[in-house]
Amino acid sequence: MHAIIGAGPMGLATARQLQRYGISFVGFDLHADVGGLWDINNPHSTMYESAHLISSKGTTQFTEFPMLDEVAPYPHHSEMRRYFRDYAEHFGLYTHYQFSTRVVDIQRLDKGWKLISERDGVQREWLFDGVLIANGTLHTPNQPALPGTFSGELMHSSAYRSAAVLEGKRVLVIGCGNSACDIAVDAVHRAASVDISVRRGYYFLPKFTLGRPTDTLGGAIKLPRPLKQFLDGLLVRALVGKPSQYGLPNPDYKLYESHPVMNSLVLHYLGHGDIKARRDVAKVQGQQVTFSDGEQAVYDLILQGTGYKLNYPFVDRAHLNWPTNAGAPQLYLNVFHPEYDDLFMMGMVEASGLGWQGRNEQAEMVALYIKNLQTGSTAAKDLQKVKRERASMRLDGGYQYLQLERMAYYVHKDSYRHCIAQHSRVLRAALPAQKTNNNGTHAKGGL
Repeated sequence: MHAIIGAGPMGLATARQLQRYGISFVGFDLHADVGGLWDINNPHSTMYESAHLISSKGTTQFTEFPMLDEVAPYPHHSEMRRYFRDYAEHFGLYTHYQFSTRVVDIQRLDKGWKLISERDGVQREWLFDGVLIANGTLHTPNQPALPGTFSGELMHSSAYRSAAVLEGKRVLVIGCGNSACDIAVDAVHRAASVDISVRRGYYFLPKFTLGRPTDTLGGAIKLPRPLKQFLDGLLVRALVGKPSQYGLPNPDYKLYESHPVMNSLVLHYLGHGDIKARRDVAKVQGQQVTFSDGEQAVYDLILQGTGYKLNYPFVDRAHLNWPTNAGAPQLYLNVFHPEYDDLFMMGMVEASGLGWQGRNEQAEMVALYIKNLQTGSTAAKDLQKVKRERASMRLDGGYQYLQLERMAYYVHKDSYRHCIAQHSRVLRAALPAQKTNNNGTHAKGGL
């Protein structure tokens, strides 16, 4: 019996794959339903009312469970909540989960793990052969201290729900990631003024090009990395221009070496003067903020769109092969511990265009590995050797990713999926012929 921690997209994908290969499991989630952060009613969600997918549904959805035709190319979070609930219902995953249940601790035993859960103040001990951690990467805010003391209202984007909180206020958004830009756009219609403080340059991509989702264009012809960066960079410049034309700093790195911002509306409002670009915050005193270029302004609310930190409070960091100087656990394919064969990190991976299907492929590879461990196959022993030797290997496709904590678990999509497919092919071939539990198929356009 294995434990799955989390009932968000990655937890559900993991549950589905264990189910397919006949591996028994129990799932745990803090919330009363599935969906993770995509359920805005989840008290632990970091969702906000205006949020939509930043990748299109076709590149994001599970292949065996397509979204309805009527769903917009970039669905609202409420559609995503429905999608995950329908997914869990369709494949019979609800009955495997302990909801409204916190995993307090997992402790390594001579064989397997002891898991301590808590529900309604009552703790319970479980014994599992293995644990699959799928509690997500976007739940613990990264909120760096300001250089000084702010006497106005300070909040992180994780606490933001509705633009009503911005009504009539002089707002400074710090950061320029996708959430920060979404919130800055929200603020245009409610706040007295909106400024956005940016420390470094970003690439901005429109969600639509020639009437189609931008992430569905190209890819048919595989180009060498330098040529792809050059040609796509020219296309981006033709579509939206340089960030400096909108008052923002230009990136000092090449396209795809950091996650691009899928938001051209923020550029639209910068170009109209509805949002004002500011440099990095140098000093805060009372309600006055001084920026690195010497300019000053007064604000009622500072909203930090400064991202998230990896956090697994229920397990000792040492069990994750996570050195203190590393931005993320050092795991082969961001999944496999070099020594443990009974602990897996599910979904601790980011890549442009990977989608949930890519993560689902990751989950199938893990399920195949567990199944091969149970049969004692040579394929399992071969992978044991590989993961010991390559725990620190990163599939970056030759891209020079920025040395940022949030990029510590970033990979190149094609390289990653190709490697997963290779391992899965070998592991699948090593299993005795058997019928997997597909539990029905989901026809396109009908949930």
